[in-house]
Amino acid sequence: MKPTALGNSCVVMAALLWGTTGTAARLAPQLSPITIACVAMGVGGILQALLALPAIVGSLSQLKQHRYLLIFGACAVAIYPLAFYCSMDFAGVAIGTVISIGSAPLFSALIENRLEGSALSKQWLCGALVGVIGISLLAQLHTDSSTDSGPPSHALLLGVALGLVAGLTYALYSWTARRMMVKGIMSRAAMGSTFGVGGILLLPLLILTGAPLLDSWRNAAVGSYMAIFPMCVGYLCYGAGLARIKASVATAITLLEPVVAALLAVSILGETLSPLGWLGIGLIVSSLVITAWPTRSTASK
Repeated sequence: MKPTALGNSCVVMAALLWGTTGTAARLAPQLSPITIACVAMGVGGILQALLALPAIVGSLSQLKQHRYLLIFGACAVAIYPLAFYCSMDFAGVAIGTVISIGSAPLFSALIENRLEGSALSKQWLCGALVGVIGISLLAQLHTDSSTDSGPPSHALLLGVALGLVAGLTYALYSWTARRMMVKGIMSRAAMGSTFGVGGILLLPLLILTGAPLLDSWRNAAVGSYMAIFPMCVGYLCYGAGLARIKASVATAITLLEPVVAALLAVSILGETLSPLGWLGIGLIVSSLVITAWPTRSTASK
């Protein structure tokens, strides 16, 4: 498999795993969004660092040389899950995921353009435009009025704002990790160190809020699932993808995550999807194809 195709496949796998997080969190209502964020990214980040420990040790001199990228990325890693899960708590699983993940490619493109002077291809711009339209339509998701009138307007606005913070920090740590890889640091070392330090930053909050994890087997199972699969395995896949494709392309491919989140919210949590929402899903899938599909010139090389 060619490096670009393998990179795309790794990021798709990560997006599929990440799309389950909102629904999984709702299966343990006793856990606050802060607890979920800390156990998912905190424990998951430290697990990822332990798995990548040999690579991290072998890259210590390079990591010290680029410590500002590491610290900046780790801070973004710590902020991202807090904003993401609180966004879903205020605005709902579907809308919170849509705003958080849907805004990330735009922030990623802006970061690359401003900090690297990178020009985006017409293919990427076309795919991103289709994705933004799909995101806008998918944001029309609403819960069944017979069971829930939906979040209050102030909660929805706060959820959207937190979703934008999540999208920005997601784009930031993707960019810093990618920059470390471009500078010669191994993918596993870059991702493992970034998420390990970010996980350590979340440990104090986990200690303060994590008692409910021990109250029931369901809470413990949800916490363990979040840490191991979406956060640890998912980000290992994402790191492998980032080593092969640009951060802006990777974040665009993760537009698949809100599609998975929406489908699970409909089938498991009982949320309903408007016709515009279904159209949005179709457009997001189309944007994935446009963004990730190799051009003829690339495919012929």
